[in-house]
Order: sequence, then C-alpha cells, then structure tokens
Amino acid sequence: MTRLERYIIQEILKPFLVAVVILAGLFACFVSARFLAQAVTETLGVYGMLKLVWLKTLIALEVLVPIGLYVSVIIGLGRLHRDQEIIAIRSVGIGRRSLIKAVFLIALPIGILTGAISTFVRPWAYKESYLMDAQAQAELNTDRFQAGRFYGNEDSGRVVYIQHKNANSGQMQDLFDYMKKDDKSEIVIARSAYRKQPSSDQPARLHLNDGAMYRLVHDGKADSITHFDKMVYFTNVSKEVGYRRKAATTAQLLDSSRSQDIAELQWRLSRPLATILLALIAVPLSRSTPRQGKGEKTFTAALVFAIYYNLSGLARTWVEQGTVAPFPGVWWLHALMLVIVIAMLQDFRRSIRWRR
Repeated sequence: MTRLERYIIQEILKPFLVAVVILAGLFACFVSARFLAQAVTETLGVYGMLKLVWLKTLIALEVLVPIGLYVSVIIGLGRLHRDQEIIAIRSVGIGRRSLIKAVFLIALPIGILTGAISTFVRPWAYKESYLMDAQAQAELNTDRFQAGRFYGNEDSGRVVYIQHKNANSGQMQDLFDYMKKDDKSEIVIARSAYRKQPSSDQPARLHLNDGAMYRLVHDGKADSITHFDKMVYFTNVSKEVGYRRKAATTAQLLDSSRSQDIAELQWRLSRPLATILLALIAVPLSRSTPRQGKGEKTFTAALVFAIYYNLSGLARTWVEQGTVAPFPGVWWLHALMLVIVIAMLQDFRRSIRWRR
C-alpha cells in the first residue's frame, strides 16, 4: 500500500466513523421516542427499553454501515476535488487505479464486517427482541402499573386496569383484567391483588383475592362465571418464540427450500457485495469542482442510494413471493449494479483524463 493510498483511506475513514456514530445515534433516538410514545417502559421498564433500543440499533447496522461508507467516500473524495488535491495527484503521474484501489481496500473489510453483522449479529438481535416482545405480552408486571390508568397490549389483546395501588407495598385494589383469545374472552375482577416477585426458576405470580372470572365464548352458547376467594395467575414465558426467518441462523436457512427463507439467506449474503458496490459507485459521484454547488451532487447521490436500496427490497420480495426463481434470485440486481459501476468508473477515468 502506497503512502497516497493510505492518505486517501484516512480521508475516507474519518468521516466514516463520524457518520456511523451519528446515524446510529439518530436511529437510537428515533426508536427511543417511538417506544416512549407507546409506553414501553411501563411494560418492560427502563432497562428493558434500553436493551430493546440497543437490539434494534444492532439490526439497523447492516444498513447504517453501508450508508456511512457511501457518504464518507463522497465526502472524502469530494473534498480532494474541491481543494484541487486531485490535480496534485495527477501531476505526479498517479493514475485512477490508485484512487479506486484505495476505496476498494477500505470497502472490502467494511463489507466483510457488514456481512458478519447481517449473518450473525442481526439474527441474534432479532431473536432477543422477539423474546422480549413475547415476555412483554405474557408477563403481567403490575409493579410498573399506576393506579387509575388502562394498560393494553395490541398483540396479546390484553387490557389491565387498577383502581387503587399502595406505592410502598404494591398492594392493589379493584383490579380489572381483560384477555381476548382465539375463540373466547376472559374478564377477571378482583377486590385486591398483589404480585409476588418470582425466583430465578419460577414464573411470575399474581395473587388475586375475592373476585370473579367471566369466560365469554364468541358464539354465546357456553359463557360461564367463576367466583373465587383466592386465585393465582402464573406467567409462563417460553425461551422459544417459534420459527422466525429473520431470527433463524444462517445454517437453518441453508437447509431450507422455502422461498421466504431463500430470500432471507440471499439478502444476508448479498450485504458485503452491496456495501462494496456502493463504495465504488461513490467514486465518480464524488467528482466536483471548486465552483460546483453541493446540492446537485447530494441529490444525485441520495437518488442513487434510494433506487438501489428500494430495488434490493423489491428483489427480495419477488423471491419471497416466488415471482423470481431462487436463481437469479436477488443477484440480478447486484450484477446490474456491477455493470453500472464499471461503466461509471470508465467514464470517470475519461472525464478527468488521468495520466498513466
């Protein structure tokens, strides 16, 4: 690696690190704001919400890292063009191959990193987030509930209301619990209730006193009412959340012949290639002159990325739906992108008349 190549890599790497940190921070703030609006902290607590934000950010890194590299190449090389350092590079007889090689040398390890995130980190993060969602739906954590408010979960169809609550002991008065199931609905009313903190090997338990349970069957033929002096709710949260292709390991996807699994596998395997292609196409897009405005270049770069990313999602959907066969699958898009990159790099070479 020449000194010039190291210099170009340094000019790209510095904005890359800043861009990834900023993008990840903005994404985390957006997710946090959405969770706060949905009152996730009241179901999972602050620690649970922060963990869920962390998992969502890890999932998004497979997109944020390529965006950060794409933007950093445009920023880094664009500065060299605006400051006319490219002219100095040309004056010493260095060709465009050194410039493209430097971009490729930094895009290759970042592409491998993106592939590792998509192949290993993203499925793990999805699995953990699915487990937390299942726990939030199954666990009746009244410790975080406040008196005089309704708490509902759209996925489980559960609604809980507590009329009075002792802030010190956690003792509750006049509890209402509604649960909608497939073929029936259950309504539980209790005069008093308290939640017993579970041990490490036991599920959470909610003790209800002096109440009634109403079972309402949807056809209206077998409704029932059960009165009780004491009743205990057990919360069973399974460590398995069922098969989800986004949470499935890559080995599981390799053994599957389902079109949805094939599409997910090809999406993961194509992330390194997509990262490298975006970095290379940013080379000609970074070209500018000292008098050229940034608006046109920024718009073109954003448009190229938006088209490529949306087409990637569309290609995956076509494979999922069986519209496109497993081969060419999603690879036709990346092959087309490779042809466009080569053509643009050739035009880039001719337009600035590199010396040999």
